[in-house]
Amino acid sequence: MNQESTTELTASIRTFGVQLSPTPRGARLARLLATEQLRAWGLPLDPARLLVAELANNAADHGRVPGRDFRLALYVVGDILRIEVTDTRGQELPAPRKPTSDAESGRGLLLVEALAHRWGVTEGRFPRKTVWAELRCTAPEPTF
Repeated sequence: MNQESTTELTASIRTFGVQLSPTPRGARLARLLATEQLRAWGLPLDPARLLVAELANNAADHGRVPGRDFRLALYVVGDILRIEVTDTRGQELPAPRKPTSDAESGRGLLLVEALAHRWGVTEGRFPRKTVWAELRCTAPEPTF
């Protein structure tokens, strides 16, 4: 006897992606575009836009290869927001480090580590790498 099983997918999947120049302007645009997309989806803006800003800034500063863009992608599956930034400097994998007290930079991944529920690096087809961060998020409660 065969039994039929019906499974219904209840989680919606939302995606957004854009290629940007690996410059300070491109990193700033990544943050602004992500902010507007999160707003359109009705999701909380923070800390997601801070994570986008940091990952995009890292791509512009450390993942920059002249003539090659970086890619910002946002995915929402259920209550998980995944932020991905892909650049073309795959030979340089990021790792958090404790900066000296007088250092003017070097704290970005510590910020990512503190704000994200999970984060990591995925090596892609050479020379790409993707730095990603995930947040649990829920839509804001409606106000009446």
